[in-house]
Amino acid sequence: MPQQLWRRDPDSSNLPQPRTFVRVFVAAEQLEPTTAWYERLLGVERDMVMPYPEKDLALTAVGGFLIIAGTDESLAPFRRTVGTLLVPDIDPYEERFRAEGLEFVQQRFRAPVGEGFTVRHPDGAVIEYVHHRPAAHELS
Repeated sequence: MPQQLWRRDPDSSNLPQPRTFVRVFVAAEQLEPTTAWYERLLGVERDMVMPYPEKDLALTAVGGFLIIAGTDESLAPFRRTVGTLLVPDIDPYEERFRAEGLEFVQQRFRAPVGEGFTVRHPDGAVIEYVHHRPAAHELS
Protein backbone atom coordinates (compact mmCIF):
# COMPACT_ATOMS: atom_id res chain seq x y z
CA MET A 1 0.00 0.00 0.00
CA PRO A 2 1.22 3.56 -0.65
CA GLN A 3 3.38 5.12 2.03
CA GLN A 4 3.36 8.82 1.02
CA LEU A 5 0.46 11.24 0.59
CA TRP A 6 0.44 12.81 -2.86
CA ARG A 7 -2.17 15.00 -4.53
CA ARG A 8 -1.93 16.94 -7.78
CA ASP A 9 -4.01 19.68 -6.14
CA PRO A 10 -3.86 19.52 -2.33
CA ASP A 11 -6.30 22.38 -1.69
CA SER A 12 -9.96 22.13 -2.71
CA SER A 13 -10.82 25.67 -1.56
CA ASN A 14 -10.66 26.97 -5.14
CA LEU A 15 -12.79 24.28 -6.77
CA PRO A 16 -15.26 25.92 -9.18
CA GLN A 17 -17.75 23.12 -8.40
CA PRO A 18 -17.78 20.02 -6.19
CA ARG A 19 -15.94 16.94 -7.46
CA THR A 20 -17.99 13.78 -7.17
CA PHE A 21 -16.31 10.44 -6.49
CA VAL A 22 -17.91 7.06 -7.01
CA ARG A 23 -16.45 4.72 -4.40
CA VAL A 24 -14.79 1.48 -5.47
CA PHE A 25 -13.78 -0.94 -2.70
CA VAL A 26 -10.97 -3.44 -3.28
CA ALA A 27 -8.61 -5.71 -1.36
CA ALA A 28 -5.26 -4.09 -0.57
CA GLU A 29 -3.41 -6.19 -3.15
CA GLN A 30 -5.86 -5.04 -5.85
CA LEU A 31 -5.20 -1.31 -5.42
CA GLU A 32 -2.57 -0.98 -8.13
CA PRO A 33 -4.21 -3.26 -10.74
CA THR A 34 -7.57 -1.56 -10.17
CA THR A 35 -5.99 1.89 -10.41
CA ALA A 36 -4.26 0.93 -13.67
CA TRP A 37 -7.56 -0.36 -15.09
CA TYR A 38 -9.38 2.90 -14.32
CA GLU A 39 -6.48 4.92 -15.75
CA ARG A 40 -6.76 2.94 -19.01
CA LEU A 41 -10.56 3.19 -19.02
CA LEU A 42 -10.62 6.97 -18.54
CA GLY A 43 -7.36 7.86 -20.30
CA VAL A 44 -6.16 9.86 -17.29
CA GLU A 45 -3.61 9.29 -14.54
CA ARG A 46 -4.40 9.14 -10.86
CA ASP A 47 -4.27 12.52 -9.19
CA MET A 48 -4.30 11.48 -5.54
CA VAL A 49 -2.63 8.81 -3.44
CA MET A 50 -3.61 8.78 0.21
CA PRO A 51 -2.35 6.24 2.73
CA TYR A 52 -4.69 6.16 5.71
CA PRO A 53 -2.90 3.87 8.19
CA GLU A 54 -5.11 4.98 11.10
CA LYS A 55 -7.98 3.19 9.36
CA ASP A 56 -5.85 0.48 7.69
CA LEU A 57 -6.80 1.86 4.26
CA ALA A 58 -5.20 3.34 1.15
CA LEU A 59 -7.06 5.55 -1.31
CA THR A 60 -6.36 6.59 -4.88
CA ALA A 61 -8.38 8.95 -7.10
CA VAL A 62 -8.66 8.43 -10.85
CA GLY A 63 -11.06 10.83 -12.55
CA GLY A 64 -14.41 10.47 -10.81
CA PHE A 65 -13.49 7.26 -9.01
CA LEU A 66 -12.15 6.94 -5.47
CA ILE A 67 -10.54 3.54 -5.07
CA ILE A 68 -10.46 2.50 -1.42
CA ALA A 69 -8.27 -0.49 -0.55
CA GLY A 70 -8.06 -2.48 2.64
CA THR A 71 -9.11 -5.67 4.36
CA ASP A 72 -12.75 -6.72 4.56
CA GLU A 73 -12.70 -5.65 8.20
CA SER A 74 -11.16 -2.20 7.55
CA LEU A 75 -13.48 -1.53 4.58
CA ALA A 76 -16.69 -2.58 6.36
CA PRO A 77 -17.45 0.77 8.10
CA PHE A 78 -17.05 2.66 4.80
CA ARG A 79 -19.13 0.49 2.48
CA ARG A 80 -22.48 2.06 3.37
CA THR A 81 -21.26 5.42 2.03
CA VAL A 82 -22.05 5.47 -1.69
CA GLY A 83 -20.03 8.52 -2.70
CA THR A 84 -17.72 11.31 -1.71
CA LEU A 85 -18.14 14.96 -2.61
CA LEU A 86 -14.95 17.03 -2.58
CA VAL A 87 -16.01 20.63 -1.94
CA PRO A 88 -14.23 23.97 -1.45
CA ASP A 89 -15.38 24.22 2.19
CA ILE A 90 -17.55 21.85 4.22
CA ASP A 91 -18.82 24.55 6.60
CA PRO A 92 -21.73 25.79 4.43
CA TYR A 93 -22.83 22.22 3.75
CA GLU A 94 -22.66 21.28 7.42
CA GLU A 95 -24.68 24.37 8.40
CA ARG A 96 -27.33 23.68 5.76
CA PHE A 97 -27.69 20.01 6.65
CA ARG A 98 -27.98 20.76 10.36
CA ALA A 99 -30.63 23.41 9.62
CA GLU A 100 -32.53 20.85 7.53
CA GLY A 101 -32.28 18.28 10.33
CA LEU A 102 -30.41 15.66 8.31
CA GLU A 103 -28.87 12.66 10.05
CA PHE A 104 -25.11 12.90 10.45
CA VAL A 105 -23.88 9.32 10.06
CA GLN A 106 -20.39 10.51 11.03
CA GLN A 107 -19.81 13.82 12.73
CA ARG A 108 -17.10 16.15 11.51
CA PHE A 109 -13.73 14.44 11.46
CA ARG A 110 -10.14 15.27 10.68
CA ALA A 111 -8.42 13.17 8.02
CA PRO A 112 -4.87 13.30 6.64
CA VAL A 113 -6.11 15.50 3.77
CA GLY A 114 -8.50 17.88 5.53
CA GLU A 115 -11.88 17.63 7.22
CA GLY A 116 -15.18 15.98 6.45
CA PHE A 117 -18.42 14.47 7.65
CA THR A 118 -20.88 11.90 6.40
CA VAL A 119 -24.59 12.61 6.12
CA ARG A 120 -27.73 10.76 5.04
CA HIS A 121 -29.57 12.65 2.31
CA PRO A 122 -33.39 12.80 2.43
CA ASP A 123 -33.51 10.06 -0.26
CA GLY A 124 -31.45 7.75 1.99
CA ALA A 125 -28.13 8.08 0.15
CA VAL A 126 -25.15 8.23 2.53
CA ILE A 127 -22.59 10.74 1.21
CA GLU A 128 -19.25 11.89 2.62
CA TYR A 129 -18.41 15.59 2.23
CA VAL A 130 -14.74 16.56 2.47
CA HIS A 131 -12.54 19.53 1.83
CA HIS A 132 -8.83 19.16 1.19
CA ARG A 133 -6.11 21.34 2.61
CA PRO A 134 -2.36 21.04 2.02
CA ALA A 135 -0.30 18.84 4.31
CA ALA A 136 3.00 20.27 5.59
CA HIS A 137 5.07 18.54 2.88
CA GLU A 138 2.75 19.92 0.15
CA LEU A 139 3.26 23.59 1.04
CA SER A 140 6.54 24.08 -0.79
